[in-house]
Amino acid sequence: MLDTLRRIVQEVNNAPDIPSALDLMAKRVRDAMGTEVCSIYLRNNSEERYVLMASEGLKREAIGRVSLGLSEGLVGQVGLREEPINLEDAFSHPKFHYLAETGEDPFHAFLGVPVMHHGDVLGILVVQQRDARRFDQSEEAFLVTISAQLSAVIAHAHASGALFEQLDAHEKLPTIYDGQSGASGAAIGQAVLLFPETDLSSVPDREVEDVNAEIALLDEALVRVRQEIRDLAERAKKSLGAEEQALFDVYLRMLDRHALPAEVVAKIREGHWAQGALRMVVDAHVHNFEMMDDPYLRERAADVRDLGRRVLGQLQSRNRRQIEFPDACILMGEDISAPMLMEMPQERLAGIVTTRGSRNSHMAIVARAMGIPTVVGCQNLPLKKLDGKELIIDGFRGRVIANATAELKEQFQDIIAEEKHLLAGLEKLRDLPAQTEDGQRICLQVNTGLMTDINRSIERGAEGVGLYRTEIPFMVRDRFPSEEEQRLIYREQLSPFAPHSVTMRTLDIGGDKALSYFPIEEENPFLGWRGIRVTLDHPEIFIVQVRAMLKASEGFDNLRIMLPMITSVFEAEEAQHLIHRAWLEVREEGVDVAMPPVGVMIEVPASVYQARALAQRVDFLSVGTNDLTQYLLAVDRNNRQVSDLYNSFHPAVLHALLHVVEQAHEEGKPVSVCGEMAGDPASALLIMAMGYDALSMNASNLLRVKAAVRQVNMGFLRRLLNEVLAMDNGEVIASYVDLQLTKAGLGELIRHRKSG
Repeated sequence: MLDTLRRIVQEVNNAPDIPSALDLMAKRVRDAMGTEVCSIYLRNNSEERYVLMASEGLKREAIGRVSLGLSEGLVGQVGLREEPINLEDAFSHPKFHYLAETGEDPFHAFLGVPVMHHGDVLGILVVQQRDARRFDQSEEAFLVTISAQLSAVIAHAHASGALFEQLDAHEKLPTIYDGQSGASGAAIGQAVLLFPETDLSSVPDREVEDVNAEIALLDEALVRVRQEIRDLAERAKKSLGAEEQALFDVYLRMLDRHALPAEVVAKIREGHWAQGALRMVVDAHVHNFEMMDDPYLRERAADVRDLGRRVLGQLQSRNRRQIEFPDACILMGEDISAPMLMEMPQERLAGIVTTRGSRNSHMAIVARAMGIPTVVGCQNLPLKKLDGKELIIDGFRGRVIANATAELKEQFQDIIAEEKHLLAGLEKLRDLPAQTEDGQRICLQVNTGLMTDINRSIERGAEGVGLYRTEIPFMVRDRFPSEEEQRLIYREQLSPFAPHSVTMRTLDIGGDKALSYFPIEEENPFLGWRGIRVTLDHPEIFIVQVRAMLKASEGFDNLRIMLPMITSVFEAEEAQHLIHRAWLEVREEGVDVAMPPVGVMIEVPASVYQARALAQRVDFLSVGTNDLTQYLLAVDRNNRQVSDLYNSFHPAVLHALLHVVEQAHEEGKPVSVCGEMAGDPASALLIMAMGYDALSMNASNLLRVKAAVRQVNMGFLRRLLNEVLAMDNGEVIASYVDLQLTKAGLGELIRHRKSG
């Protein structure tokens, strides 16, 4: 039965469209169970009815026309009870509702199970048989199992709006497609589908006799593609910093004669024509990358695929398709690489959405640097159907909306206008202190990683950097940066903020952050080899990075070093030993720098309960609320199955934060928050009430938080904190905090706080 189940699921998943998938599902389940009828009723929420959408055994003309109310008949009862109903004789049941149009007169035995996804009933799967009999336990278990396996297919169809397109042809309802936020913000514009001019998969196999001629053709194509990439890199200088421009260097290295092209040449020498050889090499690399568990490494498949298309385009000497970009353009595609992004007029780009990818893709990194609202990984988006249509990009929540009503569109227009108006009004706060009405100050810093973050941070009046993510310069290269390369990068961060401090987190890879040239393959990367564990196992990497930091700080004296993913006192002491060793080395080389303050990140439960012991050994603590919340609640917020459970206002999170600040202050050590809670005005005010010394956030949130701080007093905040600490429900706490802050006049500042 397990093999049967697997075959059914595989066939249904490979169906060309939703109606075919439903028909196939009904036919295969009927055959597998040996019954005479299998029907699928799906819930139409707009009509509040279950509609017969597929059937094997009932009249075909009834499909799409027959429906039942949500509490009507045995189908309605299955939905209401959210459990199977197994009847020997359906006709004798008081809830039986006869549907003459279906031709179900002779079928007595009835088994119906709900199709559920994330706690919602999407439909009912029914099997029927002429004989009056009760289906046995194995049959019921099979139908429940197949329903659970296929619920995702139906859920995707619901989300895409494909289920009831024909039934609702006269009334197009808004359709929401869920993805992940690649860059926050909202945008409304016309979708432009960016698709490759050349299709590698369609290239046939051909044998050639003149191998040298094919190699010469390849070389000519490579010369043109390399120049194309250089031209795009030159254009990128106008809108991107040095670090983001390094992405183009990665492309050029991949096109180096000894990299991918060498493999293509080898295939040509085996007798394949250039196009076919290119396809073989690109397909092999794409397949290898896509099979990797690590999300960052999977993103490299898009880079290889894009390069392959570009080279193929030059080999085939086709003229480029001229794309018309509207004034407010929503760029849409399966994969959009950073060079593809740079090819379009930047002033017309309103938003980006892709069906693949993640927040770690090169494109998402660039989009955040450019401040373009972006949604990635929007798997169910029907690209071809939406090309040229008006879309709403909700980068706050990671959603794309099509067929928006006038009211919904107006709502987002208001959000966009409010954001612009609010930011314009907040600019006057730039040089004012983050100080409450009764004089309590807090230091507001920024989280940085890209060079473009620097100007935006200074423009908003940041008092230093609370978290500089040093892994970004490592991620945009295809090798470890040298000590001198790192020194120059770090000095560019330290210089603009002096004399304010810049807290540099040592290399934090693993989990959802990986290096293509240093792969980490694990079944559970978030509980694996990551953060300080990697660098303590590779002191040669750690010491080179620390030496670069120390040398970069010469003359500024504003460096602070922070250690990620600390779970024990031993790790902190071992890292400090290596830092001290690096400091002695650079001093011996004549670099005049003081020993910088060293701190640890509190981002796992183990460090929460060792906060005081850690504070006794280091100079400062900083709480990374993103990972801390994830580990405390055992919730991966990028996992759609459980992301709704991720709640920063959960009592466990708030009490952990309070414990850390109390323990640190008992040892006289400063403590800050550098996670997303710091950039949300509502949670930032609670953190301030707890007594934290500094908040570090994305530059885009800084003025909003400063405005909130300046409109309250500490008495109000402490009363609010005490009230929520007595509550035991995170949802209730979040709602209560929003209500109280709105009453205090902060409604405009917290309205879109889910932007992160």
